[in-house]
Amino acid sequence: MTSLKGEVRVRRLLLADARRVAELSGQLGYPATEKQMKGRLRDVIKDKEAACFVALSRDGELIGWIHVSTTPLLEVERRAEVNGLVVDEAARSGGAGGLLLAAGEKWARGKKCKSMSVRSNVLRERAHGFYLRNGYEHYKTQKAFRKGL
Repeated sequence: MTSLKGEVRVRRLLLADARRVAELSGQLGYPATEKQMKGRLRDVIKDKEAACFVALSRDGELIGWIHVSTTPLLEVERRAEVNGLVVDEAARSGGAGGLLLAAGEKWARGKKCKSMSVRSNVLRERAHGFYLRNGYEHYKTQKAFRKGL
């Protein structure tokens, strides 16, 4: 477990965290019910190429989460990606996001990843500043496409 001056600590996500993770996912712009999140978490927890960590406040409240994964790629050396990172609106700028990012990076190094990437909506200017302050560089702008299956 990682901590910040005794204020925030980070641990692996548990299935029991589903309700709060779903609430925070809504703050990120991806609403989900507790039941939906439990199903997603079951899959992610079993995935050896993914990890989720949560940040807890001093009083034990879950105030943030990060989901990272890695996929072997042909075009570049093995890298990890931040699939999602959110800190409760009321707890932002308190260090929890940096701790979550550090936990994800440590996990990625353990998976032999040479780098970590993150995609962030062009509208999330505050998040962009966060990543820049944490050593990330803006290296590409792209469009995202989706197709339902």
